[in-house]
Amino acid sequence: MTVNPTTTRGRHGSRRRRAAAALGVSALLAGSVYCLGPGAATASSHREAPLIAADPAVDNTDLYAFVSPERPDYVTFIANWQPFSEPNGGPNFYPFATDATYNIKVDNDGDAKPDAEFRWSFKSIDKRGNNTFLYNNGPVTSLDDDNLLFRQTYTLESRFNGESWKTRAQGAPVAPSRVGQASMPDYGKLRQQATRQLPGGWKVFAGQADDPFFLDLRVFNLLYAGDLSETGQDTLAGYNVNTIALQVPFKDVALRGDAKRNPVIGLWTTTERPRLRAADGTSSGGRVQVSRLGNPLVNEVVLPAGLKDTFNSLSPDKDAGIPAVVKRVTNPELPKLIQAIYNIPAPAEPRNDLVEIFLTGITTKANGPIKADLNSQLNNADVQANRFRPSEMLRLNLSVPVAGQPNRLGVLGGDLQGFPNGRRLTDDAVDIELQAVVGAAQTGKLVDALAAGDKVDANDQQFGDRFPYVALPNGVAVNTAGGGSGAPAAPAAPQQQQQQPGPADAGVPDTDQSPVGSITGISMADQGESWTTKPVAYATGASTIGALILAFGLWTFLRRRRRPAAVVAPPRPYQDPDTTQRL
Repeated sequence: MTVNPTTTRGRHGSRRRRAAAALGVSALLAGSVYCLGPGAATASSHREAPLIAADPAVDNTDLYAFVSPERPDYVTFIANWQPFSEPNGGPNFYPFATDATYNIKVDNDGDAKPDAEFRWSFKSIDKRGNNTFLYNNGPVTSLDDDNLLFRQTYTLESRFNGESWKTRAQGAPVAPSRVGQASMPDYGKLRQQATRQLPGGWKVFAGQADDPFFLDLRVFNLLYAGDLSETGQDTLAGYNVNTIALQVPFKDVALRGDAKRNPVIGLWTTTERPRLRAADGTSSGGRVQVSRLGNPLVNEVVLPAGLKDTFNSLSPDKDAGIPAVVKRVTNPELPKLIQAIYNIPAPAEPRNDLVEIFLTGITTKANGPIKADLNSQLNNADVQANRFRPSEMLRLNLSVPVAGQPNRLGVLGGDLQGFPNGRRLTDDAVDIELQAVVGAAQTGKLVDALAAGDKVDANDQQFGDRFPYVALPNGVAVNTAGGGSGAPAAPAAPQQQQQQPGPADAGVPDTDQSPVGSITGISMADQGESWTTKPVAYATGASTIGALILAFGLWTFLRRRRRPAAVVAPPRPYQDPDTTQRL
């Protein structure tokens, strides 16, 4: 049989063109899927890690935990997301992500694994369609007002000791983003309606609130300009966050349900997204952790840039097994910077006092330099010490009485109910941690040279003395004079008889509310590295790699349609520039 070379080359060329076109389409599709879905963790706490800036809806900014002042047998958890939410950020404002789950996890036996878990998932109801761009088309006087065109609801589930998940609330309303005084003339009423009471004494709230964290973020400008001249400005004043708050009885989170024998709990928050998200909204590949937060400022100023994204992919039980993470606690960078800039001597290393604060809790059972038994799970009577694992989480001793006059410096100020024993809204985390890193926790004395801290000692908005405690969201633009939250909230409705909801409904509005803004139990502060393993890259619409894949696929597809295929040399194996190993 005679073979025509020209025909053969044409046939092969046609195949190559089809294969190249298919490759281009495949790359295009792969890029589109990659760009729309995460593969692993991003960081948390006000945009401090490289990957989270592209996905603020799941960026966990802060975590608070404290004994409830008006219900002394209940603990309150407050977790915030969506940093730097400017009040005028329309037309879409700041919804919770509907393809994510938001979690609060509690460890009561010290093994760094969750014993009590609470998770929220959200659903959007958008009636705008092709009719309008407005969030609301008239004044909104209630959460079921027809004028509110975009709203969200949530499902709350819980599980204990690894048992099956149980639905606690379903279809519960989310307090909307605060659009402005004309649109929401009585936002306090909307807050009340979104605060729900559930069976078992639980209270839950989800919605927008004023960002309760107060600090001067110019710490990143050479630690306040190198001479403490750039202090005294609350960087977060006027901004809002999305808040999830939960109040549950001690027995639901204490080891064996006994808070008298086992009063110490540790907790952290996470957010999870689908591993892959397609353009049509479908997802696959299971869920992956994209945010984690325990103590304030750990990932922000303790960990270096190269570890931030990786740290947030980890569960706490992994922390102690990663030398690069542990080293940033035992041999921290910040005190060295303070010594170099302000001539304040850095304490001797290893910093076992910081190990107690961030990794084990404060206890004499760990033979650390802080001679006190305060908030380590090792202090629980029923803990098996051989299963204890150092890990980064926020720890709280439920047996410490509520302080009548909270000290903003917490434990360092002689107030054992304050940070790092849990964290109240009024605790000055920046000043406390600045003092801790220069050795105040192990000496028992404040360092006078840093006594003023960042000179931001309290939040710009008052906190409430009843659940959910956080201030109403700001309603005035940050870049206008005055700022603030707009008109004051209306007084709470009088007490009404409570109906007991079923285990899977939205609960009933919590009528046990004080006027938002009053302060009693929670008052404002008194005025006077060799480890380089990375998670699978988290892909978003702003991902450089995803954009390159997308661009390459489109270019290849179009080019192959217009030009004959050229002979292409087979690709060379990837060569690692560091190890020169071929993969």
